[in-house]
Amino acid sequence: MPRLLAALLTVAAAAVLAVGAALGIVALLDATPEQPNTPLITYETAGQER
Repeated sequence: MPRLLAALLTVAAAAVLAVGAALGIVALLDATPEQPNTPLITYETAGQER
C-alpha cells in the first residue's frame, strides 16, 4: 500500500508541475515586449513639408 500511495503522490505532483509549467509558458508568450513607436523607414511625398 505505501508503494501505491507514493506512486499516486508522484503522479499528482508531476501533473501539478506540468500544469504550472504550461501556464508559465503561456504567460511568457503572452507578454508583449516594449517597443518604440518610431518608424524605421520614412517615405517623402510630394506635398510634404520639411
